[in-house]
Amino acid sequence: MMKRMAIIAMLLLCLGKYTFAQMYVNDQSVRYQQERMVFKQWNQHDFTPTHGFLWLNPLYWLTWAWFPDYHKNDLRPLGPTGPQTQRLALVAAMQNTDNAYKLQADTLRNTAVSEAVNYSGLVSSADPLWLLYYSKEFKDLLNQQDSQSLSGVSSKVQSYLVSSGTYSWYLEQSHSLSERLNTARTTTLDRGSRILTYYRLLAEYRRLNAAWATKKQQAGTFLALSEKAKSLKSPATTPVTIPAGYKSDQQIADEILANYKL
Repeated sequence: MMKRMAIIAMLLLCLGKYTFAQMYVNDQSVRYQQERMVFKQWNQHDFTPTHGFLWLNPLYWLTWAWFPDYHKNDLRPLGPTGPQTQRLALVAAMQNTDNAYKLQADTLRNTAVSEAVNYSGLVSSADPLWLLYYSKEFKDLLNQQDSQSLSGVSSKVQSYLVSSGTYSWYLEQSHSLSERLNTARTTTLDRGSRILTYYRLLAEYRRLNAAWATKKQQAGTFLALSEKAKSLKSPATTPVTIPAGYKSDQQIADEILANYKL
């Protein structure tokens, strides 16, 4: 009994598969429509049923009489004028527009960054002209120590420069130049104006150093002449001996007066 039931179940299963397989419809018209709508060309001669001999096929009239222009219009989604093609073309156009906007935004960003770098004082230390030239020229001014300004001169000259006010004048001028230089480096300023400020400050700094060197030299010369003048004004400690045969000025004057009286 169990064997019979198993055999009947297997027969029913095979019959169901066979029946389901027979339900598959292989319609040529449906297949043509699927092919031309998806991947093949829209060929109006592939429409079935055809009109037949002398246009007497009744199936053709029953099918296409209601849609006389259907086979003339390309309705493929990916056809030359299909909706999917139009959508892809619109997507490509929008992509080009997005790329143009992105390029413009990148250009604006690069311009803004370059302008910020051009004006910002935060990156002035990285300026090529500053690194290659002006940082070396202003090195002594930026690293200046007041105690080193009087190096290389004697103690008497140092005392004279301090007492005369020349030393304080030099310190005041150098500190002013240093502050103006730091202001030019840190303030928001156009790069061209910043470079011109460096140029003017460097010219002033060189004139200041030349004036300072001149004043130190003149101070040394003045002290030497002062000492020489003091030594000349001081009384002689030893009498002046006149060599034999020579007369002093007083003796010559006495002789002139004596001869004049005669």
